[in-house]
Amino acid sequence: GAPGDVNSNVLVARSTGDAQLDKAVWQWLNWDKNQKTKEQIESLLQNGKHKELRDRLCCRLTFGTAGLRSAMGAGFCYINDLTVIQSTQGIYKYLERNFSDFKQRGFVVGYDTRGQVTSNCSSKKLAKLTAAVLLAKDVLVYFFSTYVPTPFVPYAVQQLGAVAGVMITASHNRKEDNGYKVYWENGAQITSPHDKEIIKCIEECVEPWNGSWNENLVDTSPLRQDPLKKICDSYMEDLTKICYHRELNVQTSLKFVHTSFHGVGHDYVQLAFKAFGFQPPIPVPEQKDPDPDFSTVKCPNPEEGECVLELSLRLAEKENAKVVVATDPDADRLAVAEQQENGCWKVFTGNELAALFGWWMFSRWKENCSQDADVSNVYMLATTVSSKILRAIALKEGFHFEETLPGFKWIGSRVKNLLDSGKEVLFAFEESIGFMCGTSVLDKDGVSAAVVIAEMATYLQAQGLSLAQKLVDIYETYGYHISKTSYFLCYDPPTIKRIFERLRNFDGPESYPSCCGMYNILHVRDITTGYDSSQLNKKSVLPVSKSSQMITFSFQNGCVATLRTSGTEPKIKYYAEMCALPGHSDRSVLEEELQKLIEALIGNFLEPDKNGLTWRSA
Repeated sequence: GAPGDVNSNVLVARSTGDAQLDKAVWQWLNWDKNQKTKEQIESLLQNGKHKELRDRLCCRLTFGTAGLRSAMGAGFCYINDLTVIQSTQGIYKYLERNFSDFKQRGFVVGYDTRGQVTSNCSSKKLAKLTAAVLLAKDVLVYFFSTYVPTPFVPYAVQQLGAVAGVMITASHNRKEDNGYKVYWENGAQITSPHDKEIIKCIEECVEPWNGSWNENLVDTSPLRQDPLKKICDSYMEDLTKICYHRELNVQTSLKFVHTSFHGVGHDYVQLAFKAFGFQPPIPVPEQKDPDPDFSTVKCPNPEEGECVLELSLRLAEKENAKVVVATDPDADRLAVAEQQENGCWKVFTGNELAALFGWWMFSRWKENCSQDADVSNVYMLATTVSSKILRAIALKEGFHFEETLPGFKWIGSRVKNLLDSGKEVLFAFEESIGFMCGTSVLDKDGVSAAVVIAEMATYLQAQGLSLAQKLVDIYETYGYHISKTSYFLCYDPPTIKRIFERLRNFDGPESYPSCCGMYNILHVRDITTGYDSSQLNKKSVLPVSKSSQMITFSFQNGCVATLRTSGTEPKIKYYAEMCALPGHSDRSVLEEELQKLIEALIGNFLEPDKNGLTWRSA
């Protein structure tokens, strides 16, 4: 029969010789109404590509550190119209169980500018389908009329009193990917047990309901509202709560260049600078408008540093702008570069920026707090793989510092708890250039971070200092914290498992390594199993996270190193940091020691040659 003739396909489908696969193929061909993705499965079927069919149809999406994330394309473990409909149906079911006033309070839907022509898939279309599922069930939906930064969704959930929200984005991933990020009523990303429960609900209603495919509902339903103007105005207004030197900003001679990496950031960063009294930053023309192909960068991740910031650095030199701010495609993360005296550019790491933000947010608090303000009521947070510089500042200044598991979802939830119990949270971060300045948004936010850095640079310039000079000053005051983060690519999950299992049974069954090359190990913490040798009861204080691999080693020389798998990409990441006490700092000695330790860590624990790992730079 012709490809469009469902009955003939059902007959063909039965002949794969695998009942589970036959059922999955049948479901796909009967449920998918997107011609392009349906044809992808039909063509695999006709060409007898059973292994690829199995890979695409016999597993489901699961919640990682940033929600559901995968490549766009056909299949139950990819991001496409059908899997987004299924996920939203599951969320509807879960919310209906948990909130009696769900339909009245409503649900927020935002999206970035990603897309893939070959699958007729775009973030906006996926967002429309997300809204359609809910509108067809008479839920009030706040659907943004245009693309927005990811932080606008959690912000809107809190501002509008909605029960939850979804942002369609894959942030800084490669162009082939997309994702589905879920926020709870508290304005933080969902954590367990919600994610597990939602997955169960998704599995209970995989067949699309009547109305779920009606993407025109966002244009016709009276239950759809556009929150764009209200949220944007309110966000910019709230932003000014962390603006401390407006008069300096208005008159500064400092110039800034901003790149939005072909994503959503341009308009919003312009507005944020305006809210702080600045002249608008100079945009990188080739990168200011949305482009789902990210055509001027090899990967749309500003974390990669100078190689992806090329265009903005050249423009800054031409315009005589001393500071470059780069937001990633969904504008929730920020990279910063500053031109040094010798003309070279310094691209700050996430950990270095955190030292600057931590110093800044605390010193502004101290200067502006009331007479009876209690410093022991003040908190800053970081994920456990991030620099401990905030801990050093907190110890010396008397405020609290706390750690969470990797992923901003853990920070958001913890910050909400702290705020609810009357604490004041000034700043939180993760080393992968994710920053939360203030608490208007309980997630990382590159828009606010960009303008806070601009104000900091302006303030420092008035004192004859650069950001880089201030950073050295912070390290001299609180102790040097030298860190390095990088990764290996590994596309073979069994290899990853083998590497980590070897570490758990290193000197025999259930015994972790006691040294790494010439470096003695004091303590081991394994978040995957919940073991921590530094605790009396040998149990980790941070919650267990069975679904991902993560082991931290504390060395006798004061270095802390973590090996973990990425929650969003096929990477094994390593993080290492040397912390010195104030006054015990010869930077070059620390750097050399750290470099040697990292070489030992890679050679002894990851064994890249033996395990066929690809080095980052390759």
